[in-house]
Amino acid sequence: MAYFSRFLVFLLLLLASVCSSNPIQDSFYQCLSIDASLDQLPSMFFTPNNPSYTPLLNSTALNLRCIAPYTAKPEIIFTPSHETHIQAAVVCAKKLGILIRVRSGGHDYEGLSYTSVMDPPYVVIDLSKLRGVDVDIKNGYVWVEAGATVGELYYRVAEKSKTHGVPAGLCTSLGIGGHITGGAYGSMMRRFGLAADNALDAKIIDANGRILDRQAMGEDVFWAIRGGGGGSFGIITSWKLKLVPVPEKVTVFNVGRTLEQGATKILYKWQQVADKLDEDIFIRVFIQPSNIPNTSKKTISTTYNALFLGDVTRLQEIMKESFPELGLKKDDCFEMSWLESVLFIAGYPRSVPTSVLLAGKPTFANSFKAKSDFVKDPIPEKGLEGIWERFLEEDSPLMIWNPYGGMMSKIPESSIPFPHRNGTLFKIQYLTNWMDPEKEVMNKHVDWIRKLYNYMAQYVSMFPRQAYVNYRDLDLGMNDKNGDDTSFVKASSWGTKYFKDNFNRLVKIKTEFDPENFFKHEQSIPILPLKSELKDEL
Repeated sequence: MAYFSRFLVFLLLLLASVCSSNPIQDSFYQCLSIDASLDQLPSMFFTPNNPSYTPLLNSTALNLRCIAPYTAKPEIIFTPSHETHIQAAVVCAKKLGILIRVRSGGHDYEGLSYTSVMDPPYVVIDLSKLRGVDVDIKNGYVWVEAGATVGELYYRVAEKSKTHGVPAGLCTSLGIGGHITGGAYGSMMRRFGLAADNALDAKIIDANGRILDRQAMGEDVFWAIRGGGGGSFGIITSWKLKLVPVPEKVTVFNVGRTLEQGATKILYKWQQVADKLDEDIFIRVFIQPSNIPNTSKKTISTTYNALFLGDVTRLQEIMKESFPELGLKKDDCFEMSWLESVLFIAGYPRSVPTSVLLAGKPTFANSFKAKSDFVKDPIPEKGLEGIWERFLEEDSPLMIWNPYGGMMSKIPESSIPFPHRNGTLFKIQYLTNWMDPEKEVMNKHVDWIRKLYNYMAQYVSMFPRQAYVNYRDLDLGMNDKNGDDTSFVKASSWGTKYFKDNFNRLVKIKTEFDPENFFKHEQSIPILPLKSELKDEL
């Protein structure tokens, strides 16, 4: 009788565990456990029941809007520590029909690397353990794994040489893997172009779990992954990037001007000269409201944040000749190493040591909505005044204007998928941010930025109105009730904004390389439909 009672208790416990188990989690785990290389599988496998799941999900999520309580969450977060682990995950996901998302750093404006508005369930493959950086000064290149941050990359290069750098991003906590798939601009773009322009090789895992380098993937695919957006062709595990020469000492400055100090006229002049300045100069502009000292009134502040690849004396000469309206003084300028300038441009205080770049995490996180535009002709002063009016109505708005010209104008539009080249004066990034997680608060701020975006239509590029793919914006062509805009016709509406005429070539390459559309998300490159399917879409 005692034996029967114990057996009954065992049976009930077993039944309870089966009923409470998650088929997706169980089947994915069982599939992965077959692979002998995954002997440490429990330490790589996180479900919502694991206490480490939420901290891990949030660890590199810069946009808190994308991890709010009402957003979708992955069934599993898988953290491989080797390429073979990723191969196994891809093979299992494909076999089981599970949607995957791939995250290297999490600087993902719409959270497409860790959330989804497409049909659940989905699994996040988090590459944060792949952080190797192998610098070869003699041969002039660096291999960097996808999970390493921009800051880690810069630091490791500077460890080996004070006169070499990498022309990549401005935000030091960006994950390299996805960063370069969008082009990757930074403070040396006017001198050397984008990080994607300087990519020499890469390793990608395709939908069949194969690891392919540049030769094995072919030149078409290598072209596509350098600016064609992340998450469409495979999982990038590492990049080989060209090192570029930098002076032992560079010069930086931050110069602020308010409306009361003539900010409108100075900014109008900046638009006329920023793309034509010496290509060793990069001057971007931060625009935001600020309080007027000793009053309850607000004004607009413009801050000119700059890097010059040279000494302060030469910079002063160039600025006096080309942009005297800013009134740059020698006391505004600081000479420092290129690595120190990375921190300065990123907004760190000068007292912070460069070793902070090894932290590999965002220094802040909030809820935000962003959009982007490209400008071909200077915005008149009246147009600027319209922006000021709208900015003073919002809580925490921000615009960042990034200058083009220099090398960016010399590289053909079709060189890589990133098409925003000759004729572009500058790029606008729009941001509004908030801390309250309530959906009503989000809707208020999102509505404001959409109205500002509509107002700006008269001053920016048209036919198409262009956008930067690394500033993902689901407003662009997103109208399907299930959130899946991967069909060819629908995708064309946002695809031409990001890629212009390069979109058609991206679709062709995607169709040949991933014909089953295994790698997909809300704005992934679609595959070409059959003629019958295309007729239905139209």
